[in-house]
This record gives sequence, C-alpha cells and structure tokens, in this order.
Amino acid sequence: MTKTLLITGASTGIGAATARAAAQAGWNVALLARSKDTLEELAGDIGDSALALPCDVTQRDELDRAIAQAVAHFGGLDAVYANAGKGVSSAGIEQGDPEEWHAMIHLNILAVLATAHATLPHLRKTKGHFVVTGSKAGRDHLKGSVYGATKWFVQGFAGNLAEEMREWGGRCTVITPGMVDTPFFDEPKPDKIQPEDIAAVVMFALSQPATAVVREVHIMPGD
Repeated sequence: MTKTLLITGASTGIGAATARAAAQAGWNVALLARSKDTLEELAGDIGDSALALPCDVTQRDELDRAIAQAVAHFGGLDAVYANAGKGVSSAGIEQGDPEEWHAMIHLNILAVLATAHATLPHLRKTKGHFVVTGSKAGRDHLKGSVYGATKWFVQGFAGNLAEEMREWGGRCTVITPGMVDTPFFDEPKPDKIQPEDIAAVVMFALSQPATAVVREVHIMPGD
C-alpha cells in the first residue's frame, strides 16, 4: 500500500521540494499551505499522488479540516512533515516588534504543536513518523534572536515527542539546517543549502529500517 506524507508549508522552498521528492519515491503527498494558487499548481505538476489542501495552519479548525480531508482521500497518514515557519524583519529584543513575535511564535511553535496534536492519533495507527524543521539557530545562541529561540523550542520539543512516540513504535526527527536558499531570504543564496538537499534528508530519515531511528540531522552549507 502506498504511504502518505502530509506536509505543512508545502507550497514553496523546502516543503515543495520534499513533496516532489516524496512523490518521486512513491509516496502520496497531502500539501498544506496558505497560497492556494501556488499549492494547486504544485499538486498539478506532481499528479494524482498529490492533494492540495489550502489552509492556515495557525487556525486549528482549518488545520483539522485539511487533515481530515487528507485522511479521507488517502486512507490514513504514515508521516507528517511540520515544515511551516517564518522569521521577523525587526532583529533583536530591544528593537524587536512584539506583533511580529506573536505571529512568528504562533506559526513556529503553536502551529507545530497543533500539527502534532491533530495528527498523532493517525500516526499511532500506522506507527508513523513526525518530522519537523528546526534550525542551526536552535542549536546556537544568536544575539537577540527571537526566531532562534522558537527553534530552540522545536529542538527540545522534537526530542520530547520522540520519547512519547517511541512508546507505541512511532518516530520523530528534527532537521536542523544552516542557511537554505529559500524564499525565507530576500536575495537568492545559490551557494547555500538547496531545498532539494533538505528534501533528500527528510526522505533518508523516513526510509530507515525498524532497527534505526534518525532523531536529528544537522546539515550545513558546503562552502
């Protein structure tokens, strides 16, 4: 039976690259993101194994509805990739913008928690896998970085979730990249990690046998 991977933040960058890689590897992909047109274009390019589910993952009712549609369409979930995230334009604490913090924390922390909370019952049925995008910024202390602090949360959460899922045969992996060439940055970064590089790491983690659980993959640019 074909396995199904649900991806948040799926319309561009790492999410889109992972959707393509998973589909190429024979997975069904349920694609969640706010940008309806871009998401549907991606699903159209991938074909019948892809389902576009436009939604705002910070809104629990929209998230629940999208997950229910994915399960109804594909018959279940075998893996979830909580990839949606954002940064801020105002750096630092003293000069930071609390409104930006609120929006970022809601997406980078609360939406990750909600995605896990909503999908774990389905993953339990398949002894499935939860993958989440962390960051090098969640492993280092960066001057005044509230974004980095949200990724420190993700780092700790992933380890704690891995221990919880372990009790019923599930798995959790956190991917912690350095700078990635994605729309997250205003200028292209062609010499940095490519979205396809992260997608390959996600598929590596998902493909491991029962005897090996990849809890974390830390990937840095090669330059």
